[in-house]
Amino acid sequence: MRIFSLEGKLAAALFGWSLLTVTVLYVILFWVESMLLAAMATVVIMLLPTLVFARRLARPVAGLIRALSGSVSAFGDGDFSFSIRNTRRDEVGDLVAAHNELGRVLRDQRQNLFQRELLLDTVVQNTPNALVLVEPGGHVVHANLAARALLNEGRAMNGERFEDIVAEAAPELAQALSGTQDALFSVQIGEEEETFHLSQRDFKLQGRTHRMINLRRMTRELSRQEVATWKKVIRVVSHELNNSLAPIRSLAHSGRELARLGELAKLGVVFATIEERATHLGGFVQGYAHFAKLPTPQPSFVEWSPFLEALGQHSKFRLAQPAPAGTVWFDRGQIEQLLINLLKNAFEAGGDAGEIELAVTSRGTEARIEVRDRGPGMSEAVLAHALLPFYSTKRSGTGLGLALAREIAEAHGGRLQLANRNDGGLTVALSLPQPGFPPAS
Repeated sequence: MRIFSLEGKLAAALFGWSLLTVTVLYVILFWVESMLLAAMATVVIMLLPTLVFARRLARPVAGLIRALSGSVSAFGDGDFSFSIRNTRRDEVGDLVAAHNELGRVLRDQRQNLFQRELLLDTVVQNTPNALVLVEPGGHVVHANLAARALLNEGRAMNGERFEDIVAEAAPELAQALSGTQDALFSVQIGEEEETFHLSQRDFKLQGRTHRMINLRRMTRELSRQEVATWKKVIRVVSHELNNSLAPIRSLAHSGRELARLGELAKLGVVFATIEERATHLGGFVQGYAHFAKLPTPQPSFVEWSPFLEALGQHSKFRLAQPAPAGTVWFDRGQIEQLLINLLKNAFEAGGDAGEIELAVTSRGTEARIEVRDRGPGMSEAVLAHALLPFYSTKRSGTGLGLALAREIAEAHGGRLQLANRNDGGLTVALSLPQPGFPPAS
């Protein structure tokens, strides 16, 4: 037990007070011969001084306890500025010193946290990506400058219902944000068309599930990718041309030599090989030319039911719901080719072929056709580049299928959207504007 410990101080005080009480008792006993009367007199005389002494003895500790209680309450409210003056050299003094050190550590941590939050907020506010954080009740709790410029005309969004903000956005943007999956879509902004990649993620924040929405402008990146793609296709075309022209030149030279030597019987093999290489080269060039010179659509009113029945002769699928009655306005040949390509991709995705669906809906002045599969879907990187010409994840793919589908859709004034399905697979949605349907006969 150390000299300046709380126990030592208390023991010394009690010993001294006991010694004083005994002294008073013996003094009184000197005057009063009865021990009982002396003891009673001592109790009466020492009662009030004992209470005063106990109060003075406990006052410093009680004051420190009240100060500690108030300081802990302030810590609970997030105010770490309190510290307690300490002059004691006992356990209570150690407790006060530990309390003051805790306050200093909490102040430093809060300052560091504030600096990190300030840095993070600066980065988030100035990123070109539009970021929106939505709480479980559907209200926006955070939106950066890019999100405000894109969705709410520059106005603050915090506290507003996200559904109300989406309802005022462009139709293509509102449709993409209404879902819960990643998507690639285009929106007309001013006089230019902007392409966006949408990604959405759920995460826990303070024990509640929030949704983070990230809209990334892809127009410039797609332009850079298109330049890189055209360079790639030039290399591919050059390589293919050289692979065909080199043997043709060699065979032509051999044929000329055989003709000069009079070995006409061998010319048949030479000409057959030249014909085979020329046919291959012609088919190769024709595929690229068909993509580059897509004819202008010649739309007309097409009956839904016969069109879907004819489509089923080319590719197997099942309708998600009965086909709508009436007609639809598009170029039958081009849209049929587009859907055949999409159904072919769905079949090659690797999922259950029996799960390939075709969903057809008519919404006023827009017709929507969705091709759904149960394959592995697409990663974010593939989603961002899937519509680029000559981009393919297949080893023997040309990268023209989805690009040609996009060209056909845009030539009709429509759009093509890709999105992963909630429970696995991919949805490719074709939206076509409709000028109105003719009256039923």
